[in-house]
Amino acid sequence: MKIICKICFLVLLLTMGARGEIEKIASVCDGGICFYWWPKLPQVRGWHQDKDGSYQYSVNALAPDGFTFVNAEAVMYAGATYKPRVPELKSLAIFIENDRRAFVDSRPGVSIVEVQAMTTGDGQIMRSFTFLPKSAGDWEQVSYGEEGDYYLVFTLSSHSKSSFDKAQSAYRELIGNYKAKM
Repeated sequence: MKIICKICFLVLLLTMGARGEIEKIASVCDGGICFYWWPKLPQVRGWHQDKDGSYQYSVNALAPDGFTFVNAEAVMYAGATYKPRVPELKSLAIFIENDRRAFVDSRPGVSIVEVQAMTTGDGQIMRSFTFLPKSAGDWEQVSYGEEGDYYLVFTLSSHSKSSFDKAQSAYRELIGNYKAKM
């Protein structure tokens, strides 16, 4: 246990000099160490971070107040993929195409449409896509960007079109207030 604590402390020391926009968390789990990297998110009115959902799904998970990430009709989350871990994905465009292809493979029949790009609080333009079911399934909007050594993915996911539409303003607020250097 002492070795695990020392490793966690070392990881925290190594990441302290890094820019603060990507949260880097190391914790003891299942007899080992789990590492979590996700964007540090701004507060969004009516929403809160669901820590259990964040650790379970390895994303910074947000749920509407009064709900959890698991029982909410609509949720938002943000992830950061460390570029050196995916050296074959040499650009944001390739990263997006890979993500889209994986989504289509796992959910045939989904309609993917590029929609108006979104702008973060510090001016980064994020390409944005809707992933909409043709019948049953989740309604999603996914926005992609880059931050140093990370690809960023922000997602709004809902079980219904009405909840998807209702959560759009919170999603715009989340991305519009996000800054690489908070």
